[in-house]
Amino acid sequence: MDRRDFLKTTGAAALAGTSSAKSAISSAQPDLIGNENTKAGASFQLTRMMPENAKSFRTSLIEGYCSHQSVKAGETIDFFVSTRPVAKFTIDLFRMGYYGGAGSRLMSTLGPFEGTMQPVPEMGENRLRECSWDACTTLKIPTDWPSGVYLGRLTTIPNDQVPNAEPYWQSYLIFIVTDDRPADILFQCSDNTWQAYNRWPVNESLYTDPCAAHAPGVSVSFDRPYGKYNQILDNPLSMGSGEFLLWEYPLCYWLEKEGYDVTYCSNSDNLDPANLARVKTMISVGHDEYWDLRQFENIKQAIEKGLSILWLSANDVYMVTPFSPNADGKPNRRLTRETCFGEFREEEQKAYAKVLGPFEKPGPDERDIIGARTIVPFNGGGDWTCALSDHWLFEGTGMKMGESIPGLVGWEFHGDPDTQRQGLDVVAQGNVWASGARLGQYAATVFEGPAGNIVFNASTIFWSQGLSSPPGHMIPWSHYSRPHGPDERVQRMTANALKRALK
Repeated sequence: MDRRDFLKTTGAAALAGTSSAKSAISSAQPDLIGNENTKAGASFQLTRMMPENAKSFRTSLIEGYCSHQSVKAGETIDFFVSTRPVAKFTIDLFRMGYYGGAGSRLMSTLGPFEGTMQPVPEMGENRLRECSWDACTTLKIPTDWPSGVYLGRLTTIPNDQVPNAEPYWQSYLIFIVTDDRPADILFQCSDNTWQAYNRWPVNESLYTDPCAAHAPGVSVSFDRPYGKYNQILDNPLSMGSGEFLLWEYPLCYWLEKEGYDVTYCSNSDNLDPANLARVKTMISVGHDEYWDLRQFENIKQAIEKGLSILWLSANDVYMVTPFSPNADGKPNRRLTRETCFGEFREEEQKAYAKVLGPFEKPGPDERDIIGARTIVPFNGGGDWTCALSDHWLFEGTGMKMGESIPGLVGWEFHGDPDTQRQGLDVVAQGNVWASGARLGQYAATVFEGPAGNIVFNASTIFWSQGLSSPPGHMIPWSHYSRPHGPDERVQRMTANALKRALK
């Protein structure tokens, strides 16, 4: 029995008798993504988008959200949309990928629908803003729609009966289509973190409690639109897309361009161990900070059973945020910051005493599943520097000891590697400067699991910037530092890691 069959069997056994276990034995389709990307592409990008004002994170002209973070083909999803002023609108649905360089495929156009002005909810307990809007439509996901990240482009229709009518306006909504098939790669979107930083409608995120930026007991809901991305990069054309277009899309584009057998999921999907048992490797991408403890335990157990993990990301598994139901009882629609993963070190307590909450009973050490952890200073920029040139990761890159990839580390990173773990290699390390003044040190690591599987920690949110620059993408800039875009060495190292992970 090979590793995938072993994992599939053990995962199914863990959930015997459930629908998830039964559906997880659906047939493998290794050519699915390659074939999908031979289809005609289309442009998903927004053309006209206007925030409320220069300081606002939202646009009330047209905005919306979905009833689920993820949904399977054959299941239904509700779309909730508000227009202010009232206007008719359409929804163009795109699957994100490569598609000959176009970056997406138009799957369907829904509408036109009659818009309504839906209410902004009052702030509730734990600073929660949770919408209870009327759905404009319900979509049953066609059975031939592959797993992927889907953007809905919302577009108002000008009233041609009114002279000098308002022009059309746009924004996005976003959801993930999942499946149960065995596949090589599971692309886990970091949508918990998208929601943690979402400031819709005024300034309501996990960071805006007046008591402390990381105060425990603050909640956010997936039942609200995503506002404009609000960290290190002013990108109004991200409105409604979470953080996907900024940190995750370049990896999606590159994987599908290269024809990898990839399937997609949300953070919440990994509450089910069967979701991990059907694949050879899971990739965390971008900014994957907020986790439920059940996610952690499932990943830890999956590594022990032979799953490889590629952390092409940073600031990962940092805050413990349990899922809970929304007001209607729908599961996994709220996140509440509870505590941190791992004990805060003394320097962290001192450096962030004024902004961190009084965390008690911290969760397990994230280094158990990553190999390194978030450290002080949390953010900054630096060059990604080879520290072990004879390691298999660097095969074919030509990189030598001390050679660097400019600006690839940032804007957050991992350090403090778990040097007590037998067989852990520090493959890259160096300095990071926060705001050009405060010194930190990052460490990229690799360790081997018990079944020959690997855990690679790239130690930077910027990693995917070195893979591709797809349509609509903007290279970030932070702390007086920036990555330089696609780099053959980053592409080769990623391919090398995947080659090892997919043995």
